[in-house]
Amino acid sequence: MTAVQIKICGVTNIRDARACADLGASMIGFNFYPESSRYVEPRLARQIIDAIPHGVCPVGVFVDGSAEEIRNIANVSGVRCVQLHGHTSPGTCSELAREFHVIRAFATDPQFRPEEVSLFAHCDVLVDAHHPNLRGGTGLTCDWAAAPRFLILSGGLAKQNVGQAIATVLPHAVDVCSGVESAPGVKSHKALQDFITAVRTATSSVNVFAAS
Repeated sequence: MTAVQIKICGVTNIRDARACADLGASMIGFNFYPESSRYVEPRLARQIIDAIPHGVCPVGVFVDGSAEEIRNIANVSGVRCVQLHGHTSPGTCSELAREFHVIRAFATDPQFRPEEVSLFAHCDVLVDAHHPNLRGGTGLTCDWAAAPRFLILSGGLAKQNVGQAIATVLPHAVDVCSGVESAPGVKSHKALQDFITAVRTATSSVNVFAAS
């Protein structure tokens, strides 16, 4: 198993973004869903993105919306990857994949069908916990057993459970939001460091087990 990439979502300020980058995050997420407590204006996101190393991938988080709406916000903010929640169709994802790296997010609610993932061939897949009103950052743990392999795993992850999650699902990336916060949209830098250390430790343990 190669090193698990780390995405820190719900970043709202430069200080936290730089801490994520310095500690080794691969991706930083910016929430463009207006009803979220972690919502960030696209122009502010641009300022934050300009302040972090180019090697860290900025990800825009969207709920529904047309390809044109998503494209416009992505271009203003400067994100290079779009993460799509809600009812975004395979056609919209395919269209956006011509310009951006696309992550299609699925919630493990009773309607989740892992076989539907194959309809989104141009996307990475993120599996998150289901909440009737919120889209991400809920602190709820998703159904790991229902998650397809080789994906981005999200939902209620923290330093205490990310090792078990990695061993169970073998994802290529993990996504954390509320598990590293002192308040919605405010990251605890100690929690960031502890989470990233836990991911690195878990990846090393899985690799040792696989080699033995």
